Amino acid sequence: MAKKKNIARNVITLECTEQRESGVPGMSRYTTTKNKKNTPSRLELKKYNPYLKRYTVHREIK
Repeated sequence: MAKKKNIARNVITLECTEQRESGVPGMSRYTTTKNKKNTPSRLELKKYNPYLKRYTVHREIK
């Protein structure tokens, strides 16, 4: 039998918040999944930005 698909888990995109303000070309984006029932608010994680060469806050975009 095939496994049942988990409907509560969605694929989301995280985008750097500091790079947009700095004006550096390019955009750092990551994709991940989250459970929309447990975390209905926007997700914020610290991820590595290769354009700025440091760890920055990445926020979930629509």
